[in-house]
Amino acid sequence: MFIEIRELQLHPVDFAEDLGPGVIDFGPDLHQVDALHAAGRVQLVEEHRGKHKIIQDIRVDGSLRGKMALPCARCLEPVVREVKRDFDLLYRPLGADAGLEERSVSVTEAEVSYHEGDGLLLEDVLREQVLLALPLKAVCNEDCRGLCPQCGANLNQEQCSCKELAEDPRWSALKDIRAKLEQ
Repeated sequence: MFIEIRELQLHPVDFAEDLGPGVIDFGPDLHQVDALHAAGRVQLVEEHRGKHKIIQDIRVDGSLRGKMALPCARCLEPVVREVKRDFDLLYRPLGADAGLEERSVSVTEAEVSYHEGDGLLLEDVLREQVLLALPLKAVCNEDCRGLCPQCGANLNQEQCSCKELAEDPRWSALKDIRAKLEQ
């Protein structure tokens, strides 16, 4: 859904979208399991800078929920996580802050994003919010044994026949320190 600035100048735009899997590209490692429900309101916010300069920011206020599958950080099997997120975002036209003298950025200004052109694509906003809502690393379960570093076998499903490597002698100094600390 493309939200045009021309339409926002007339009235705020409410949205209630159910986006099926595949509508938004989350990359190769992240997959949408079911519909992504998003609802909210988009409106223009005028920012006055001096007597004659008015900047029209786009404010997107809403929430989303859905289920996503991401790879386990240890064994790479899919892990399904529920995503719920409320957001209140401000998008300023790209270049609106260019040419301003250097100054410190307030907390509010640090949360401003930028857009190009005549509007904003809602799918881009939702993609960003889903990625921010997910953990950096997910584990299928706390007892996950991961993959064998030699053959790549999933150790949760099978026991591989790889021999354990001999200990690297470069780590012996650290092993001695650890033994002393444990005493």
